[in-house]
Amino acid sequence: MTKTAVITGSTSGIGLAIAKAFAKTGANIVLNGFGAPDEIRAVTDDVAGLGSGTVIYHPADMTKPDEIADLMATAAARFGEVDILVNNAGVQYVEKVEDFPVEQWDRIIAINLSSSFHTIRAALPGMKAKGWGRIINIASAHGLVASPFKSAYVAAKHGIMGLTKTVALEVAESGITANSICPGYVLTPLVEKQIPDQARTRGITEAQVVSDVMLKGQPTKKFITVEQVASLALYLASDDAAQITGTHVSMDGGWTAQ
Repeated sequence: MTKTAVITGSTSGIGLAIAKAFAKTGANIVLNGFGAPDEIRAVTDDVAGLGSGTVIYHPADMTKPDEIADLMATAAARFGEVDILVNNAGVQYVEKVEDFPVEQWDRIIAINLSSSFHTIRAALPGMKAKGWGRIINIASAHGLVASPFKSAYVAAKHGIMGLTKTVALEVAESGITANSICPGYVLTPLVEKQIPDQARTRGITEAQVVSDVMLKGQPTKKFITVEQVASLALYLASDDAAQITGTHVSMDGGWTAQ
């Protein structure tokens, strides 16, 4: 039977790579994220061309519970419940705690943490009825360790770890698993664009930006690729991973081993 996967924040970066990976398996895909209409159409067509499943797009704003509810209801109405839920949507803001804008704190907690509660809450009844489901939360190395000036992001990602564990325990006998992926620095288009800018600003080479700034705490000194994260998501969604639940898998080049 064709599986249906909802991936939040999937119009670019990690989320798009995960959407493409699941599309290649023949799954139906529900894309979500921001972008200009022509960009969204291009992404939707691109993903649809990779497999036999149906691909749709929903513009839900992950700060708005009613829009998240509509996203999940639309997926259920179109495809008959959600089999695989990947919570990937995320934003970042960097500032000292005492200067951290309250509205940015609220936005990051809403998108990076609360939205996952809302999607999971909506997905579980259908998964329980089928006796099968996969919930994959894209956390971060910052779900395990902290960095300065990222209070909201670190708090949200630590929260995702706790949410994942709690959900896994509640559904342990229902054929549903819940796990987190904790990537380190991932080479996304957004990160790539920052490299030459940082080189100019700091007066160093692009190679030094990568090794001495971005990957300073990542012992392999290599970025994780979006395809590597997608491959791990595919595995966690497989039947081979049925006994992996309530845990996290680090993919961080050794960052959290230190």
